[in-house]
Parts: sequence; C-alpha cells; structure tokens
Amino acid sequence: MMLGFGVFSVLVTAAISWRMDSVDNEQHPGVPSWRLLVYLPWLFKEIVMSNLHVAQVILRADLPIQPQLIRVQTTQRTDLGHVIHANSITITPGTVSLDVRNGTILVHALTLNTAEGALSGDMDQRVTWLEGGG
Repeated sequence: MMLGFGVFSVLVTAAISWRMDSVDNEQHPGVPSWRLLVYLPWLFKEIVMSNLHVAQVILRADLPIQPQLIRVQTTQRTDLGHVIHANSITITPGTVSLDVRNGTILVHALTLNTAEGALSGDMDQRVTWLEGGG
C-alpha cells in the first residue's frame, strides 16, 4: 500500500508538471536509456578498481599518498553532462570534484594514479557519448 501511494504521488506530480508545461529540455534531457545501460557497468568497474587501489594505498605502511588538485577538461555540451561527469568522478574513490565551470572540473586526487585516471579523458569521452555526442 505504501509503495502504491508512492507511485501514485510520483505520477500525479509528473502529470501536474506536464500540464503546467514546466518540463523543459534541461529538466528532462532524455538521456538514451540504452547508452546508460552501457555507461553504468563501465562506471561500476571503475569504482571497483578504484576501491581496490585506494584500499591498497591505505593498507601500505608508508601510506604513499600524493594529494593534488588538477583541472580536468570537459567536452560535454549540457549542464547535465557536466553534472554526470563531476558526480562520476566523485563517486570513484580517490577523487572528489570540487568545482565545475568554464569547461573544466577541479578535482582533488589522492594519488598520482587517481590523478592520471581523471586526466586520461576516458570518463570525459564516455560521458560525452552518454549525452548523445561523439
């Protein structure tokens, strides 16, 4: 019953928003679901690999961290694309997105390895592809 009320309230809210014509391209960008189904497994793999790397760094006695701030160039065209890219960086252990502006993301990286991963451009290309480009 609780789930039914939840689904009902979401549908009513969506219907009211649609009726008020308050749903525009930026609020509902229409990221193709099949692209998301390709991107999410890759992102999950990156999260697991980064988790293993950070765990290895933490467990070493000499704690070989080299924290640094880097600027990652982005090629996304939409605000949503920039947000997906920045959030993907943040949920990957060892990196945190601090600022997004002017086509760059300011990233705090825990080690040289995580910094190189963020600077490689692989995630940027995949997020640009996800939003419908490239």
